[in-house]
Amino acid sequence: MPVSESFIAGLPKAELHVHHVGSASPRTVAALAARHEGSTPVPADPALLADYFTFTDFPHFIEVYLSVVELIRDAEDVWMLTYEIGRDLAAQSVRYAELTVTPYSSVHRGIPAPAFCEAIEDARIRVEADHGVRLAWCFDIPGEAGPRSAEVTLEIALGQRPDGLVSFGLGGPEAGVPRAQFAPYFAEARAAGLHSVPHAGESTGPETIWDALRHLGAERIGHGIAAVRDPELLEHLATHRIPLEVCPTSNVRTRSVRSLAEHPLPALVAAGVPVTINSDDPPMFSTTLNQEYAVAAELLGLDETGVADLARAAVAASFLGDPDKAALMREIDAYATVTA
Repeated sequence: MPVSESFIAGLPKAELHVHHVGSASPRTVAALAARHEGSTPVPADPALLADYFTFTDFPHFIEVYLSVVELIRDAEDVWMLTYEIGRDLAAQSVRYAELTVTPYSSVHRGIPAPAFCEAIEDARIRVEADHGVRLAWCFDIPGEAGPRSAEVTLEIALGQRPDGLVSFGLGGPEAGVPRAQFAPYFAEARAAGLHSVPHAGESTGPETIWDALRHLGAERIGHGIAAVRDPELLEHLATHRIPLEVCPTSNVRTRSVRSLAEHPLPALVAAGVPVTINSDDPPMFSTTLNQEYAVAAELLGLDETGVADLARAAVAASFLGDPDKAALMREIDAYATVTA
């Protein structure tokens, strides 16, 4: 029996792979585009954004993504974006989210690092007070910008050290961007107590994941779907309980996977690899976290108990402290029991 939309909608959830700028709703993107009309290709009409967010391949997705990044031009833009993301997460019963934030992109465009961090922190505090959603940050290196961007990202992370910061990441294109060149920056971030969560194995092969593990000390892998092509890697991930942050619709929309029917999620689960379900850049991919749970339920043949287990898996793989994990697990348990 299919899992009802209402069960998924009310299920308390954590999200671990969702991008800050990529989470901007059509209304937020349109408002920013209108604010900067005449200096951006992004349409200021929300109705036109669906066509604008139709991607021909992964490089085209990056191109469009960066055009939206360009809309974030001052601390006020940063605050509005962050607060609106929190409000949208609350509407999906998300209790905790680790947002992938790329401060280099904003600082490089002229927003001072202290102002950027102050804006996201003030919005984080307001979101929790107003909507009951707890946000945390993964400061992410834009890989296409090379080691200089890694140096700046690390400087901001360790120099500003906002209270919500929990992890250090690596995003952007994988092809032609060797993971090993970022090893020193990840080593320093890890030494300072930040967790390692690089993207790997989304649009490239298993070797990128191996590189993330060997060179970057990855504790979770962003995407990681290419692991399905390497039995030794699958065994390693399963044995060492290294979770993958899987984003099914995103993988199809960026042409990393040809169709949902061919998505490797079932094979990853069958191999015993820990997986979490996430939305990545939801408005850009015309999805939500709730829809991704529905997709996963269909791909895996889950009932409500199985879908609740997906929510528990995300909490377990999160960087919440143990007391907060236990509290959110109890909330999921109570919800699943009452709605059963």
